[in-house]
Amino acid sequence: MNIHEYQSKQIFKEYGLPVPNFLTANTTDEVLASAKEISDTNWVVKAQVHAGGRGKAGGVKVTDNLKEVEEFADKWINNNLVTYQTDDQGQPVSCILVEECTEIKKEFYLGAVIDRSTRSLAVMASPEGGMDIEKVAEDHPEKIFKVFLKSPSVGNEDHLPLAKGLELSEEQTKEFKDIFRNLVKLFFEKDLSLVEINPLVLNGSDNLVCLDGKINIDSNALFRQDEILELRDISQEEEKELRASEWDLNYVSLEGNIGCLVNGAGLAMATMDIIKLAGGEPANFLDVGGAVDEKRVAEAFKIILEDENVKAILVNIFGGIVRCDVVADGIISAVEGVGVDVPVVVRLKGNNSEIAKEMLGKTNLNIIAASELSEAAEKAAEIVK
Repeated sequence: MNIHEYQSKQIFKEYGLPVPNFLTANTTDEVLASAKEISDTNWVVKAQVHAGGRGKAGGVKVTDNLKEVEEFADKWINNNLVTYQTDDQGQPVSCILVEECTEIKKEFYLGAVIDRSTRSLAVMASPEGGMDIEKVAEDHPEKIFKVFLKSPSVGNEDHLPLAKGLELSEEQTKEFKDIFRNLVKLFFEKDLSLVEINPLVLNGSDNLVCLDGKINIDSNALFRQDEILELRDISQEEEKELRASEWDLNYVSLEGNIGCLVNGAGLAMATMDIIKLAGGEPANFLDVGGAVDEKRVAEAFKIILEDENVKAILVNIFGGIVRCDVVADGIISAVEGVGVDVPVVVRLKGNNSEIAKEMLGKTNLNIIAASELSEAAEKAAEIVK
């Protein structure tokens, strides 16, 4: 789950991470009142959406003119902001963050993410803050410094490799130590999957300040994060993905033309890989989970078919706990009920798969049975060509 920048900064404050003074507003009048309360001279105003690239898209403005603050609010409140991380429709802006202007001497990057290869928390820092960190990692990997932690327990010197990489002074290193400790504590206590401070800046007083903040929470842990769950803004979520979640379907839109309906996240990832290998392009990631019943399959078909680019659907089900003949019956009923008007390639493997394949072959529907995943992917890729 994602949250807004202002929500991230509120959490930063709770964990002792230094942030500029800020207020939020939902109308132009509130934005102006907040600006007057924050400062007499300089302001930063930011449109709040769940997407990066806001600055390049005009969603961030630094100004010393209240009229420009007003014009910014009028432009964005109740309108959509399109960035390189959104689709063509963009995301709706209902909140503006108004912040005091910070004098910047130097910009850094600081972030933390789970590193699955080492089964640890990777805390990363770079002296190239304010930039796309992926680009820095690609072009100048020597400028990315990392430490790996197996637990929330932080040693007295764990932060030093990062502080050295950032070339901080002795006093700044002391500040950074507290930021490092609090960031790690925040990550573990709030069940985060990602936290980024980009940029972490050195201000005019030579103090470190978290100028921007991004937090992603592990959705699987939300059952024990009630306060975080209250921060969810469904207006920022893709409509099909939101509806899918109501049916316990894990759905993510992609840009291809082969719809995917699979049981199991790992199998779904493998299915998309095999489609690519066969020369096709997956239109979505969709994991129906373990309960492959007719109603959920029907809803999955409906969601997939809302994408006008979908020219074929590949169903890949492994019958471990569920019987493949039961799944086949559900697929047939769903295809008939929904009125699927594109070819459906079905590969069922496991318990009673031969019976299921025979059932699919007897229908008059546009269902094509396949025995192996590679065969199914090749058939789907050939159909869309």
